[in-house]
Formats: sequence, C-alpha cells, structure tokens
Amino acid sequence: MSADTKEETPLLRRRLTASESKIHNSKLFLAVFSAVLGNFSFGYSMVFSSPVLPELTSPGADPRLRMDTEQAAWFGSIYTLGAAAGGLGAMLLNDMIGRKMSIMMSAVPSTIGYLLMGGAVNTWMLHVGRFLTGVAGGMTAASIPVYISEISHRGVRGALGSCPQITAVFGTLSLYALSLVVPWRWLAIAGELPPLLMVALLVFMPSSPRRLLSLGREEKAKKVLLWLRGSRYDTHIELRAIQHSISSQTRVTFSQLGTPVFYKPILISVVMRFLQQMTGITPILVFLQPIFAKSNVSLEPKYDAAIVGVVRLLSVAVAACLMDKAGRKALLYMSSMLMFLASLTLTMISHTTPCPSTPNLTLSSDYGLHGDIGHTLGAGHQGPASVLPLIATMVFIFGYAMGWGPITWLLMSEVLPLVARGVASGLCVAVSWLTAFVLTHAFTHLVDAYGLYVPYLGFTVVCVVCLLFNAVCIPETRSRSLEEIENYFRTGRTFTIRRSQSMTQST
Repeated sequence: MSADTKEETPLLRRRLTASESKIHNSKLFLAVFSAVLGNFSFGYSMVFSSPVLPELTSPGADPRLRMDTEQAAWFGSIYTLGAAAGGLGAMLLNDMIGRKMSIMMSAVPSTIGYLLMGGAVNTWMLHVGRFLTGVAGGMTAASIPVYISEISHRGVRGALGSCPQITAVFGTLSLYALSLVVPWRWLAIAGELPPLLMVALLVFMPSSPRRLLSLGREEKAKKVLLWLRGSRYDTHIELRAIQHSISSQTRVTFSQLGTPVFYKPILISVVMRFLQQMTGITPILVFLQPIFAKSNVSLEPKYDAAIVGVVRLLSVAVAACLMDKAGRKALLYMSSMLMFLASLTLTMISHTTPCPSTPNLTLSSDYGLHGDIGHTLGAGHQGPASVLPLIATMVFIFGYAMGWGPITWLLMSEVLPLVARGVASGLCVAVSWLTAFVLTHAFTHLVDAYGLYVPYLGFTVVCVVCLLFNAVCIPETRSRSLEEIENYFRTGRTFTIRRSQSMTQST
C-alpha cells in the first residue's frame, strides 16, 4: 500500500464522520428488520425438536410417527447436518447471487421443510423436513450478518450487528411459548410464516452497496446509499471508501497460510468454534424439554423450557451491553466459570438420580426418557432441591450467552485476516456444525445408556478446557486496532507497534 493511500484513508474517515450527521436510519432499520426475520426463523427451527420429541416418543403417539431412541437422535441432530450444508452453500451463493438473494433463497428449504413436518404421515417426512429447515438455518446464519454489516454505517453497525442473535433468541422463545398452547403440527405451520414474510419484505429492500460496486454498478450503488442513508447524504465519500476496500483485497496463497499471521488466528477461531459446541449448548437447547422431564423439576418441562428461553433473551441483552465495556477475555473467564459451576451442579444432581431400570429408553412426554424413571423420581423429594436443575440450567445458558456464545463470533471478525476470511469462515462453519451433529446425535444414546450424568460430566470437563484455552491462547482485542491485532500474531506476544516498524511498513 502506498504512502498516499495511507494518508487518504484517515481523510476519508474524517469526511465520513462529518457526512454521518446527515443520515436518516429509518429505511436502514426496515431493511435490517426484513433480513433478521430469517434469524428469527433460525432460532425457531433449531429448537423445534424440544417440544415435539416428547409427543412423538410417547406411548400415545401416532404409530406411523412414533420414534425410538435412534430415530429421536436423528430427528434432533439432523438439523445440524443441514445447517452445515446450508452454511457452506451460502458462502458460495453470497458471491454468486449476492447476500440479499441468498437470504431470500433460504425461504425455499424452510417452507418445504415445515410443510413436510406439518403434514407428515411417516418418520422420513419428519427427518427430511428437519434437515431442510437446517439448510435454511445455515444459509441465514451465514448470509444475514454479512448483509447487515454491508448496508449499515459505522455509527450503528455495532448495535445492528447484535440483532441477528437477539432475533434468533426471540424465535426460540416464541417456539417455547407457542408450544404451551399449540399442538406440534401447528408449530410447523406457524414456522412457515416468518420466512414468507421475510421474502415479501426483502423484495422491496436493496442489495448491498458493496455487492453492487463489486459488479461495477456504481450508479445503482449510489441510489441504494441514498435510499439507506437519506436524500441529503453525501454518497461520494462512502462510495470511495467501499471501492478502496474492494480494490485493496488480495488472494491468500498456500505459502502465506503457513505463516503465524495466518495460521494462528485461524487455529484460534476453529478451536473456539469446536469448544463452543463441545460445551453442550446445542444438545441442551435441542432436547431441553425432555431433559427437564428426566431431571424431575417440580414445574412441567414445557414451562421450564419457556423460563429458560426468557433467561436466554435477557442474558443476550446483557452481553450486548457489556461487550465493549468489559474485555473479551474477562467475559470469557466469567462465561467459562458460570458454565463450569452450572454443569458441575447438574452432574452432581444427575449422579444422585437412580439409574434407569428399563433398557431401551427413548424420549417421551410422560417419563422424560421412556421408562419408569419419571415415576421413580416423582416418588422422591419434591422440596427446594427439585428446582436446582432449572436454576443450574438457567445459569449455564446465562453464562454461555455472556461469553462463549457471542464472543466466539466477534473474535472471528476481529482476528481473521480479511484476505483469508472466506476460507477460514467456511472451515469454522464446517467444524462447528459437524461437531454439533456428532454431539447432539450421541447425546440421546449416552442419556439412554447412562442417564444425564455422563454427558454433564463431559460438559464440565470441556468448560475447564475453555477456561485454560482462554488463559493461554486467546488475545485481548478490546480497543485494539486491526493492525495491532495482526502485529500480535506476527510477533507472537505483543500488540505494540514500534514507530520504526510502522515507518518501515509505510515506506
């Protein structure tokens, strides 16, 4: 990069700041709302199995749809396989047809999936429908944050960037709330509405200016910026900044991937996504209601799940407020400790539970995991200790949402080199969802064979690993420029950029 270009960039930033005072955000907010309906659908579909599996595994279920342990495991886990396929596919579609069209395309597998599940007459329709909703969820999770970041200006990008996660939690809470009063088939029918509304609104929303400029459509990009920012906005300055960003991108080579500045942040991001899933968050959310049924909480499992949904929403809001005030490592320490204490508590509670006497257990609405376990526990104590599993689960969800949930995504955007972000993000998506699939599928069999004790013990050990990994490997990136973060990985252990080094790079 030339010295003239380096001097031009701060000048563009100053002009952008002056121009941002003339911005009107109302249409931008409408575009973001239209897009994040896809995240609402993602949150809704991900936990769809939680209230549905108890109905499908109960003795009174339709014989054509009744599931055993293996079928229940596939119904819960196959969503993550679909999400892996959808996430990787969206990374290709984002460049081929654009972010907006990728988001709109996700409505196709989502609608077909819910139609199959709502009208299912056999188990293959349920599994295919669940897989297709997973494909849609993976597509939206990969495309919507990119679309929002590209249409937002820096004054609101941070706040709007938290909208996908918040609306996904709203979707989860909506499913839990609807399941209290609506039969499971109607839950599938209701799931079709958000993606259809999303498509209806996105038809009238623009493509991102960055996408249009990459296609050489500068006049169209100018009109889009005027629509998003207001008629008095000076588009020339932002268009130059976007064009400069596009023209400065280069392709990474295999030899570059072997240097610390590339492989270290990629390894950190991949391991964080792996550990994030190994904490057990996905199987806990997917099988939340059956878990509560087995844990013998004094409240009905469907109410417990709804309460946890509310706690999760509140914790995401708290995390959004603390993200830039507290350090990343501090929040990760707090998150790891809360999850460790909660999972350790759940391990000890489940260890005192009598072992199931029935060999072939499956998830059921009457007994949690089909057998006499619910009756056995129900005959036990119903004092204050009966709410401990609910409290511990709420603490676990709160701890996850405070750190290892959102910060994993945030650190990826901060530490991954821009030129390698496409490949690295694809690798992270694949590792994350494939880990979630294996863990979610194995969870049902482990609970069926050993009860909740073994999975919770494993989650407790992983939380300790998360604590150690944060202490040893993860850098503190708060208030650090991207140049300082890059220098940390280049030098090994320092963010400081010496004046002589900076002068050398400039020349």
